Amino acid sequence: MGVQTLCVGLVLETKGSVLRLQLDRPDGNLISRDMCRALSDLLTHPPAGAHILVLSGAGESFCLGRERKASSPQELTGEVADLIGLNQALTATSLVTVAQVNGSAAGFGVGLASLCDVAITIPAARFSFPEVTIGLAPTIVLAWLQKAVGRRRAFELTATGKQISGNEMLQLGLINDVVDSVDKLEQTVADVVADLSRRSPRVHCEIKSMLRDSEDMSLDQAYALSSGRLILGSMLKEH
Repeated sequence: MGVQTLCVGLVLETKGSVLRLQLDRPDGNLISRDMCRALSDLLTHPPAGAHILVLSGAGESFCLGRERKASSPQELTGEVADLIGLNQALTATSLVTVAQVNGSAAGFGVGLASLCDVAITIPAARFSFPEVTIGLAPTIVLAWLQKAVGRRRAFELTATGKQISGNEMLQLGLINDVVDSVDKLEQTVADVVADLSRRSPRVHCEIKSMLRDSEDMSLDQAYALSSGRLILGSMLKEH
């Protein structure tokens, strides 16, 4: 068990196989490039024995987007690469990721929650893609959002920048559950983590891999992929 600061704005607590990572900045927990890189590295190269990562925000917000400091083409190229790298790391990590969405999320912050394996929030939280209000199309968001909610809803959400509730996020399939309060959220996440911790990290990794690799396949292709993996999994199964 231990607590460490990965970089300014990221505090990591380790308890056995469970990692708890808190976004902690006074500006609504905006994600900086340093935070992007540190979180990507943690997801790509987790500590030995780590199984579950719980991501939460300090204060009243979960994450209100990303820090925008880049101005030159070179800086913008690097910033975009870091953002995409974090999205890819969230999708590819062997860790089971749980978003404890304790408050509102905007832009890239909505992506952080939505791309986790499990995401739970409270009724007071609001979610939006406000990039349109500053004259920007959120193309990184659109790369995954259309697959998640369909073209029409992806257009509506990003073209208007309107806020939606946790219950609307639940209806869209971007959140697993909405609970009554922050205290209930803490307990619900603890229960989810306890349930997940009782299962095999190897099996969780296989489930994530199958979901990821079969996403764009036809049903026949997915069955073909699944057969070999089921045979291998059966040979590895704990007795």
